[in-house]
Order: sequence, then C-alpha cells, then structure tokens
Amino acid sequence: MSDIDIARKSNKLLISEIATKRLGLSIDDLYTFGKYKAKLSPSIGNKLKNKKNGKLILVTAISPTPAGEGKTTTTVGLGDGLNRIGKKAIICLREPSLGPCFGIKGGAAGGGYAQVVPMEDINLHFTGDFHAITSAHNLLSAMLDNHIHHGNELDLDARTLVHKRVLDMNDRALRQITCGMGGKANGYVRQDGFDITVASEVMAIFCLASSLEDLKQRLGNMIVGYSRSNQKPVFARDLNADGAMTALLKDAFQPNLVQTLENNPALVHGGPFANIAHGCNSVSATMTALKLGDYVITEAGFGADLGAEKFIDIKCRMAGLRPKAAVLVATIRALKFHGGVNQSEFNEENLKALEKGFPNLERHWRNIVDNYGLKCIVAINQFSSDSDAEIELIKSKVESLGGPVTLATHWANGGAGTEELANMVVAATEDSESSGHKYVYPDEITLWEKIEAIAQKIYGAAGITADKKIREQIKELSKSYPSYPVCIAKTQMSFSTDPLLRGAPNGHYVDIKEVRVSAGAGFIVVLTGNIMTMPGLPKKPSAELIGVDSDGNITGLF
Repeated sequence: MSDIDIARKSNKLLISEIATKRLGLSIDDLYTFGKYKAKLSPSIGNKLKNKKNGKLILVTAISPTPAGEGKTTTTVGLGDGLNRIGKKAIICLREPSLGPCFGIKGGAAGGGYAQVVPMEDINLHFTGDFHAITSAHNLLSAMLDNHIHHGNELDLDARTLVHKRVLDMNDRALRQITCGMGGKANGYVRQDGFDITVASEVMAIFCLASSLEDLKQRLGNMIVGYSRSNQKPVFARDLNADGAMTALLKDAFQPNLVQTLENNPALVHGGPFANIAHGCNSVSATMTALKLGDYVITEAGFGADLGAEKFIDIKCRMAGLRPKAAVLVATIRALKFHGGVNQSEFNEENLKALEKGFPNLERHWRNIVDNYGLKCIVAINQFSSDSDAEIELIKSKVESLGGPVTLATHWANGGAGTEELANMVVAATEDSESSGHKYVYPDEITLWEKIEAIAQKIYGAAGITADKKIREQIKELSKSYPSYPVCIAKTQMSFSTDPLLRGAPNGHYVDIKEVRVSAGAGFIVVLTGNIMTMPGLPKKPSAELIGVDSDGNITGLF
C-alpha cells in the first residue's frame, strides 16, 4: 500500500485519549481540531515546570540523495521502538511545507509503517500554523510599504529594504517582482520579491522563542531596512508591527499534538528552512515534550554537517538544551551515490561503490563524536533493494570505527523494526560518560572565526574566502553582534559548496557570497553557493499526481 493508504487504514485513537492516557494530561489542557489533532494549552507550562526533563535524542543523517534518506521515518520508528520496549517516548518533528509537498520531495510525515497521522492534514493545512506565520510576515511587509507611502518618517532607504514577502509554495516567478505599480495611489514603486514561508525569519523566530513575551521581543528586533541618512537599521518595532504580528501568532505558537500509527504521542510544530535557517522544530514543543516524556526524539534538517551543527550551535545554545545521543541515519543507496553511482543504478549491488562512498558516513560519524561530543548510533535505513552483502559491509566498517550500528526496518515493520536501535539508544544515554554535547565554536570569537571553525572542523575545508566588501561587513557585524552564532546556508548534497562534489572532500574553500542579519532570530546567515530562498517546481511536480476521489479522499499524496 502507498503511504497515504497505510495512514488512512490505521486505527487512530481520539487525540483526547493520547493526551490523557499516554501523557497524563486533562481535557482542559487541549484545544482540539477535530478528532485526531489538538494544540496544547498555554497553561501546561506552569503545570509541568517543576518536572524533571527527559533525555533528548537527535536523529540526523549522512549527506542525502535528492529524495532524502529517511530521518523523519527513522525518528517516528525510533519513538515507536522505544515505546515498545517500555520507555515513555515522545517524538518532535517539524511541520511539512506545501512547497516540497507539491514539488519533488513529497510530504514529511514519515513513510510506510512509521508515520504520524492524520497524514493528509499534517502535510496540507494542519492547524493553520504556516498560514499564521505567512500572515504575520506579510503584515509587516504591508506596514513597511504603507509607512513609506505615508511620508517615510523613519527615512527608510527603499533601495536597501531587506524584508521580502512570503508564500508557502514553490513559485520561481515571484523571486523578483516590482511592487507599487499603477500610480501614486498604489504606493512607492520598488523592486521586491518573495521567499517561501519556511525561509521567513518569522518562522525561525517562531521556532526559537521560549514564550509569547520572547516571541514579541524577537519579532520587534527584525530588521526591515536601513535609513538613508546614516544606514542605521530600522526594526519592526519602529513600525509598531510587533504587537499585531504576535496577535496573529498567539494560537499558532502552542505545540500541535498528533499520534504515530502505533498510537504514540508526537508533537509536530514549526518548520524553518534547513539552509537559510536552523531546520529544527520549535523550542516550545521540544521543551514541553521533555517535561512529558522520559525520551524525546527529534530531528534536524538535511545531513549532520548542516542540521546537526545548527541544532547544536543554534537551538541548543539558545534554549539550553542538552542532547544525550545522536542517531546517524545511513542508506545503502546514498553511500552508492557518494561512491559515484547514478540514481538509476541504486538497485544493483555494488560493493566497490559502497567502499568508495563510506568516507561520507565516516566523516559525519566523527563530526558527531569528536566535534559535537555525542554518543552516535548508526541506523541503516533498509530499502528492499539492499543486499545482505551490502548491509554486512557497512556494518563491519562502522564497527571498525568503534560505533554501534544496526539495521532499521521501521518502514516495513514499524516499531518492531527499531527495537534493537531503541535498546542501543537507551544504553548510550545510560552510559556514565554520556554527559551531553559540546559546541563547535565558543561565543566570544569573531564571526569570521566561527565561520572558519565550521568550515574546517565540519566540512573538511582548507578555509573560507570572501571579497573585501563582505569581509568588512563581517568585521562590522562582529562588533554589533559579537555573541551571535552563525547559520551557514549551503547545499545539502555535499560537505563542500559544490553539490556535485560527493563523498568527503578535503582541502576545498568555502566562498561566502552574502551575509544577512537575522536579528530577531538571533543569528547571522552566511550564504554560500547558489542557495534559493524561493524554490521552483520541477518539470513534473508532485502536484500533478494529487487529487480527490468521489468519496472526498485525497489521492496521490506521499
């Protein structure tokens, strides 16, 4: 059966039962959205504040193929596996964006027999969080243009505005637009553009804020542009937009509760772009889950060079989180890919390509152990085409590194396929040496040194480069934002900035193309390569396959 068929035939419990019987909450702690999804009440925070935190487990991956290697599926499967062996586990995921859902990658609710449900709702409108974020962002856009139209008291330079509009859809035609056309009554004519909603700084703020008060302050700190007279930043709070933006986000800010196919609790909340932002679910959901469960399983976008690094250096640093272990998801097909095999040949046994591609896994493993300071378990996410010889080769090579490794069959077998992985995770977190993580760089060094540390330690680069103008910009930003972490935007396909450079390249240089300040989110974005903040649809988008049958059931969603 397809993912959507499996999800539709599942025996879901009422979300009130998940809350009361699995989490020990009351009906008053929920705002329900139909039978199977709910938001948690703000009052939960006070109720749980004195409870001891559970153990936080990160699920990350090797450098992926274009279709991804199953981090979400593994996160769900591991959560189910932990519950099967008697542990109280909760999973924390990002909400899917409509862009990839209708584009090429599909949804992000897991797959096979390791999914969160209701799958159609989660992958489409869900509880309306992304609509609220889109509205809050575009309210600021409208107020910005309105301010310029009515006299521009803040002396904003329309040529240096940095706040675009957003839409949760892949639409390349909106990357660059001209607004204000049609006469003076329609505003000031200027160049503008659209990003996808998950690339909005509002999304990043939404996922890093610890409270509504913190959310409002961060929204107010967003830079919208610079003044003409002295090029000083102008903030959203200068436009008096932060209050109304917070009002639009008030309900969305509460974490969403759903369930897995095996009726285990899952918090699915927020979804920042894993390139232009930090690619993790919301701090509010993670902190709530840590109070409700003994084990919390979460993921971070793309490979461990991007998602895991930002999880550690941005999310954990800001929220004071202490992860206890990491699961590194690997697939035979991805290792063949890094060994030079084309996607059309993934189903053919190729031990030589596996040998050649293994350094990619090894570098991710060493980064997690040596640079992030975490115990690491390798989970081989099995595909039906994987041969026994290929699986045994990878197992033996991981064991030679000194790390635990297991075959995970959750896609086909649900939680039963991750029991060994679950026991390995428990063993890793109960080890007396498992004291928590370490950062890749300290707060007090310069921005240039922070970027350099990531490039050299994590990417295997010889160094970083930038033209004189960007070097000067980074130097000035180090003075204005000395303690900010950096968020490097680069391709997920390679340790380098070249998506075609597979495996584990060494000695390359990371060239910085652009630097942006996300003052509300609290980090500096460093753009490399050709990163798009508004993707386009492929020639044959997934949207062409999606429809509704005569009974009102959605079809073609995956």
